[in-house]
Amino acid sequence: MAVLVGVLALATVLGLLLRHRTGRARSAGSAASTGQNADGLALDTDYGTAATFVQFSTPTCARCPATRRQLAVVADQHEGVRRIEIDLAEHPELARRFDVMQTPTVLLLDADRSVHTRFGGPPRPPELTAALDAVLTAGSTVTTRSTGTPGTTGTQESR
Repeated sequence: MAVLVGVLALATVLGLLLRHRTGRARSAGSAASTGQNADGLALDTDYGTAATFVQFSTPTCARCPATRRQLAVVADQHEGVRRIEIDLAEHPELARRFDVMQTPTVLLLDADRSVHTRFGGPPRPPELTAALDAVLTAGSTVTTRSTGTPGTTGTQESR
């Protein structure tokens, strides 16, 4: 009986830990994807000029449609931000390349297509907004320094 209670307690703790981590932003600096570049996932015109959300999905993913809508709304609210969705059933090699262990997994790329932030599971709205603001602010600062004019440009699009 004690073994059963112990296994149940361990499963509960692990479940709560996983639930706590799901949807949380992880900086690329703390992940295995440090400095990882996401070139070649889509056509050059599909990437945003300021930032790009890359959503990894599968056909059986129950939370992917809601994540798709969430990312589309956020991308439409910011100029130069786009969304790309990758079906891992069609591109399983990308799961290994980007260490995708669950769907949806969302990567936030900066203007240079470097992975800035990673979300395992549906992104939590405040963390998604904060991560995007950090990328846009950094991109705006770089643009201001290099060209003398603030801001980012690009076409809004969600796919």
